[in-house]
Amino acid sequence: MAELHELRPAAGSHRSAKRKGRGPGSGMGKTAGRGENGQKSRSGGSIRLGFEGGQMPLQRRIPKRGFTPRKRHVYQIVNVGDLARVEGTPVNAQTLRDAGLIRSTEGLIKILAMGELSQAYSVEAHKFSRGAAAKIEAAGGSVTTLSPVARAADPEPAADPETAADSESDVDSEPTGDSDSAEAENDG
Repeated sequence: MAELHELRPAAGSHRSAKRKGRGPGSGMGKTAGRGENGQKSRSGGSIRLGFEGGQMPLQRRIPKRGFTPRKRHVYQIVNVGDLARVEGTPVNAQTLRDAGLIRSTEGLIKILAMGELSQAYSVEAHKFSRGAAAKIEAAGGSVTTLSPVARAADPEPAADPETAADSESDVDSEPTGDSDSAEAENDG
């Protein structure tokens, strides 16, 4: 059995690095492939990506328009003509994924009207164009619009009738003289 210290790369697959700056006989002597003078010939003389020698760089010269919303909805597009590739008449995210029409069952799906239908399908998707919905229903199929998966909001605690009555009685029994005396002090 081979030991770790005996492991070697396959013959011809690994070449030792060319040693630069080791005299004229090495083939990479004197300037070591860096040319004669200038910033890039110096050690530490690297130039950052996009730097144009102090000239206003391209990424700052071009206009900036619009913005990318942080909560962007990206839909996976499926045309009604492509539904013929799905096996069976019920069409949902899993059957579309199995047919290779969408990449992920987790993403949002939109059905567009390009193409013709040969049979009736019951289609589930997050969005339909008006033309697509009309074509599916005209062919005898059905359209089911799914709601996008949203983060569950914190449920509000249900109001208990007994505690609600207690809190109302507390409000009614509160003396109002304190606020009147405070206003009188502020006026005086």
